[in-house]
Amino acid sequence: MPPDTVLKVESPTESQDRLSGLTDRITEQDMNKTPMANPIEAISGRVAGLAVQKGDNARASLQAVRLRGTTSLITGNDPLIIVDGVFGDLQMLNSVYPSDIESFTILKDASETAQYGSRGASGVIQITTKKGVGSKMHVSYSGSCGMTFAYKRLGMLSAGRYRETVNALGIDALDKGFDTDFQKEIEQVGFRQNHHVAFNGGSTGSNYRIALGYIDREGVIKGERLKNFFSNMNMSQKVFGDKVITYLGMFASIRNNSVIPDEQKLFYSAASFNPTFPNHRNPNTGSWEQTTTANQITHPLAWIEVNDDESNSHISTHALLEFTPDNRFTVKMFGSYSHNVIEHGQFFPTYVWAHGQAYRSTRKSEALVGNITCNYKESVGKHSVNLLALAELQRETESGYEVTVTDFNTNDFGYHNLQGGATRLWEGTTSFYDRPSLASFMGKMDYAFDHRYSITATIRADGSSKFGARHRWGVFPSVSVAWMAGKEAFMRNFPVVNDLKLRAGYGLAGNQSGISSYATRTMLSPDGVAPIGDLSSVTLSTMKNINPDLKWEVKRTFDAGVDIALFENRLYFSAGYYRSTISDMLYLYHVAVPPFIHHTLLANIGSMRNSGTEISLGVIPLRTAESQLSVNLNATFQQNKLLSLSGYYNGEIISAPKYRSIASLNGAGFHGGYNHVVYQVVGQPLGVFYLPKSTGLVSDGKGGYTYGVADLNGGGVSLEDGEDRYIAGQAMPKLLIGSNVGFRFRRCDLSIQLNGAFGHKIYNGTALTYMNMNAFPGYNVMNEAPSRCIKDQTATDYWLERGDYLNVDYIAFGWNVPLTGTYVNSLRLSVMVDNVFTFTGYSGLTPMINHSVVSSTLGLDDKRGYPPARTFSVGFNVTF
Repeated sequence: MPPDTVLKVESPTESQDRLSGLTDRITEQDMNKTPMANPIEAISGRVAGLAVQKGDNARASLQAVRLRGTTSLITGNDPLIIVDGVFGDLQMLNSVYPSDIESFTILKDASETAQYGSRGASGVIQITTKKGVGSKMHVSYSGSCGMTFAYKRLGMLSAGRYRETVNALGIDALDKGFDTDFQKEIEQVGFRQNHHVAFNGGSTGSNYRIALGYIDREGVIKGERLKNFFSNMNMSQKVFGDKVITYLGMFASIRNNSVIPDEQKLFYSAASFNPTFPNHRNPNTGSWEQTTTANQITHPLAWIEVNDDESNSHISTHALLEFTPDNRFTVKMFGSYSHNVIEHGQFFPTYVWAHGQAYRSTRKSEALVGNITCNYKESVGKHSVNLLALAELQRETESGYEVTVTDFNTNDFGYHNLQGGATRLWEGTTSFYDRPSLASFMGKMDYAFDHRYSITATIRADGSSKFGARHRWGVFPSVSVAWMAGKEAFMRNFPVVNDLKLRAGYGLAGNQSGISSYATRTMLSPDGVAPIGDLSSVTLSTMKNINPDLKWEVKRTFDAGVDIALFENRLYFSAGYYRSTISDMLYLYHVAVPPFIHHTLLANIGSMRNSGTEISLGVIPLRTAESQLSVNLNATFQQNKLLSLSGYYNGEIISAPKYRSIASLNGAGFHGGYNHVVYQVVGQPLGVFYLPKSTGLVSDGKGGYTYGVADLNGGGVSLEDGEDRYIAGQAMPKLLIGSNVGFRFRRCDLSIQLNGAFGHKIYNGTALTYMNMNAFPGYNVMNEAPSRCIKDQTATDYWLERGDYLNVDYIAFGWNVPLTGTYVNSLRLSVMVDNVFTFTGYSGLTPMINHSVVSSTLGLDDKRGYPPARTFSVGFNVTF
């Protein structure tokens, strides 16, 4: 594999189709070198403004991908994914094997995303897969295998220290006589393997490529397993010389995933379960022994036996016909069809869930897209213009069902025989059917003068079936300008400057993702069963308040930046500023009854602002015929502010509460108390810590300590919202950085990747819980808990910590084996270490928790920490 090169933004000379916008393009040689299960991991840390939040070490899934932060409070924050012209979401990425990707193109600014209308409101990631080349058939194989080890655990009392503490305190505790570390008992050494084979070839008039892939990953937690089978096929054929070109393609996958059904329940139980209990079933009863003094936890090894399996089958096909009657005019007709089926089965045995519970669901989605584009190019002297017109239609169909049953007499059936459960839960039996459609028209003009000055103007109209007739269509224009100063005559006086570009743009983008297919229509839904004589009948009622005035959520973005290359392109620097304001923001409000029928209403009222500065720096300090050293760094300074959530609807003032809890602590002792930690507050960034201020530990007069609380408003201590609480920090980082270092010497190369986040905080709810001696001996505690003797778990800022970290994602070493006189074109061997080390001051297991998704886990480390794991793997690549 070629050595690392400086990652840079495309200049006008590299892409005449993008004259004035900002585009990050990452080719195969720039991608991350570690084995991966999801393609987006290939660009993690490589692009300023792009945050890739991975799932747990074994799940091989993504928690979130964000381009320039959160853009909506409801949904629609994920970027649009486009694979060879096929529109999709993050789920579709699971159907593309990473080795099949030729390049990523990341579109962030308004002028680039506007051409995709509402679907591009949160950014666009275009993926181009590899195509067949040459006149001879080539065969390539790439594979890797490795082992994953958990390397860090919580420091809980061992069985010996548990007994010593019980004796020292003079209390009674159940002692089963064993010495069990349940954190170790639920773990295993995870094995993972990746395999990929590709065939490609062609002639002067046609080419083809066929590829098959397989990923198999075992997690470090027992029972976790991922298997994913891939296929990717494409071909092209020229007709009538070069006048007509046809492209056909298909990619598909079958993914089977076994996961932990409830991470918090499992890890909470493993850490705090009585360590004197055995690691096996009771030989007399055949069941797992439980403790009656800790009703929030279950024997951890019983949780391991819970079945939670998901199967995902996906196929996407696409075709493109390109007609070029002359060099100036091109017509393209494109069509794609995608089909996705997700089957989910879950079974909780009777020793984990009272009476047992089984769940089955099937969700099917289909997407059909067709468009036609006409492109005209003309150059006269120093003037050049590129005109594009597009018409597009998209239709989606989504359907599914789910069934939940309980009251099992045996655990033998699992979720495979729902008739084994005597009771079918009313609230757990549902089905649905949606069929939204979207029509779009777009016009785009690129104008350039003398390759030095350019302007791009785009206007797109989207019409969605989700809206009422008055607001169905949204129009989203954009404009951007650029000055290629590096091509000016006066720049010849500065030979060290190879390229210099200044750019600016402004545009609108719409978002409809927070609206369901029938949100503006009156709907009836089953809400219960009523007796009518000797029979029963299902009753129907309206589901929600109807808002016929729902309209597009609109984002207005301004961008400006500069790109410069120096010293024969050995130094590259790019800096950009963006500011986005989201208006008519969708939000679910609590409203009065009457005048409304129901207590909630979806409406366009609020507003929010995102802004930031993105910096990319690449340098090649060493470059000779035999060696090269390249260093790349990108940094994103981001800010977010919730501006408003109040306004008028039909003459009625509606608003959200001033303080709305987002993330709260739960578990033993946290039900119904002051357990709210992360809030949504107007005038603040999304997700702030709104907490009582602790004065430290104070004596309770009984030999223990509690958390002192400061009286901030002088009216006596109160933990209620609006009383003795303050904004103690934010959950989302202010600074994200990514860096990669590549060094090549002859046929050997070394790659190092780092990622970091700074300026945010983490609430260590795990320590708050496990340091509470009031829970002992029913729940085990941390090693330091007996000596500190804290008998309180009031949520204050005492356990609020800085979340800054710098993580060494991987180190990879490769050797390109010299070959002479063989049928082998290339051979490469490599060794890699993933998740090498984390530099942080955070005292918990890991600071890499959810710090980008507005959900119940935002900024909160609360007894759900997956054990950090490190993977050692070897790789083999060969081409014939």
